[in-house]
Amino acid sequence: MNLRPYRDHSPELGQRVYVDSSAVVIGQVSLADDSAIWPTVVVRGDVNYISIGKRSNIQDGCVLHVSHEASFNPGGDPLIIGDDVTVGHRAVLHGCTIENECLIGINTVILDKAIIRSQVLIGANSLVPPGKELESGYLYVGSPVKQIRPLTADELAYFKYSANNYVQLKDEYLA
Repeated sequence: MNLRPYRDHSPELGQRVYVDSSAVVIGQVSLADDSAIWPTVVVRGDVNYISIGKRSNIQDGCVLHVSHEASFNPGGDPLIIGDDVTVGHRAVLHGCTIENECLIGINTVILDKAIIRSQVLIGANSLVPPGKELESGYLYVGSPVKQIRPLTADELAYFKYSANNYVQLKDEYLA
């Protein structure tokens, strides 16, 4: 089974959620309405919680995990993803926060305590180091990421377009 409990927690799914049969979702994970978890994704909410917002999609091969609470890390690092977020193939998200309307490029890595503000575009193969905060409305690329330029009106509109496109696609899979 691809939805697995861990200790006292089981994944919670909103309405019209798609979880591919090859994906694994474990523990304290909340998937909001119209979200999608695509093939071979691992969402492991074992030592802290993971929250994925409405109309967000996690594409093939992504790994999502968290950090546990410890004396040197009070509260640990949950993973929080807002609404209308597209996470590209093979991204690794670990104990970070991604606000609304973002696009995380293919093969990007975002580490503990990083904060990605709303309406951020991160290019493919980028690295967001621990604790880094990315300002809203910009394109970031590189390893480590650097702010490149403000987003255009078309790029800002693309966040909603991408999220809606994946909602339609997951509806076809659910049908």
